[in-house]
Amino acid sequence: MLSSPAPEFGHPMLEYFGFKPGYINLNSGSYGAPPNYVLEACAKKSKEIEENPDIFMRFNYPLQLRKARERVAKLIHADVDDCVLVTNATLGVNTVLRNLQWDKEDIIVFTSVTYGAVERTIKHECDLPPGPQYSSMTIKFPTTKEDILKNFREHLKVLPRQNGNKIVAVIDGIVSNPGALLPWEKMVEICREEGVVSVVDAAHNIGQQVDIDVAAANPDFWISNCHKWLYAKRGCAVLYVPKRNQHLIKSSIPTSWSYVSPSDPPGRPEAPNFIEQFNKNGTADYAPFLSVTAALDFREWLGGEDKINKYCHELALAGGGRLAELLGTSVMDEDGEFTANMVNVRLPLDDVPGSVATNSKIMRALLFDWNCYAAHFYHNGSWWVRCSSQIWNEVSDFEYLGKALLKICEDVRKEAK
Repeated sequence: MLSSPAPEFGHPMLEYFGFKPGYINLNSGSYGAPPNYVLEACAKKSKEIEENPDIFMRFNYPLQLRKARERVAKLIHADVDDCVLVTNATLGVNTVLRNLQWDKEDIIVFTSVTYGAVERTIKHECDLPPGPQYSSMTIKFPTTKEDILKNFREHLKVLPRQNGNKIVAVIDGIVSNPGALLPWEKMVEICREEGVVSVVDAAHNIGQQVDIDVAAANPDFWISNCHKWLYAKRGCAVLYVPKRNQHLIKSSIPTSWSYVSPSDPPGRPEAPNFIEQFNKNGTADYAPFLSVTAALDFREWLGGEDKINKYCHELALAGGGRLAELLGTSVMDEDGEFTANMVNVRLPLDDVPGSVATNSKIMRALLFDWNCYAAHFYHNGSWWVRCSSQIWNEVSDFEYLGKALLKICEDVRKEAK
């Protein structure tokens, strides 16, 4: 397939993905969508594995995994031996936080828009004795990057420093809801200046943010999903840990055969063995990890990262503007400084408070009545929809979503009276 010219972006791309005909997907940000080329590569890989599992797992897999890691590392401008693959960003964040040694005076910083599973992870760590404390910084959109950076520095400065306690900040690269690109590189720089450990939850960045350079940004830890925007098969994510911090990651999750205990007798390998920890840590389907190679080949066939993201970004701006026009509302980020390939548009539900019931009603109506979907959420006193713009989308998809949401919101308002 990759020997023939790639089609134009937009609806001609639909045949290269596995969507059921008629379904309008404006929500690749949640789960991703691997192209058929990647799914076929995974099927071939599964067949290769089953032909001789012992040869594959003992000899072929380590070499192929190395190649996959090399491709990802090159894309994000990182050393391959600073990068391992895990199943998703949540697991990557868990791996980092659960390996750090906590004292009761330590502090984990997050924000009011931190991804829910990551916030729960932080609170779980704080619940375990001796347990660190947590401190949350409020971010409300609309805002500006300057305000976020100013407030972030001020928040870190006022945290208590005592007895050499460590402070760890969990930073979103791109917020999930609202879908907003944060100035994470500058936030990492602030952490460095303030003596704070930086953990970047970049779940949405790879494949959506062009020219990522983690080596230059120099975070202490950085995690990004390869299945959301990069077209790998779910679940696959990259965990970046620079060599200066690899000794802190004493065990993968789950713990593997390569774990080194201080109580081991002489003859066991010595730490650090960061890469070995993650090469094989339990029997699993490793085809998604290896699918990164096919995903990147497919993206190169399409024209590369710049071409893909130029289309998706411009469509997000145009589609978001058109949707806001149809709904009679506005986009959250009017000057586009937070917009990568996701756009947030306010729903006409000004008098409807946030609730699980309303969220469920919108979700079910979009999926089962209108056969389309974009994420929706309540933030800063308003309901919003987050549209993920992809190469298979066109402005007409936003228009159809607008038609659906007008009717759904009308029904929600009637029920709320």
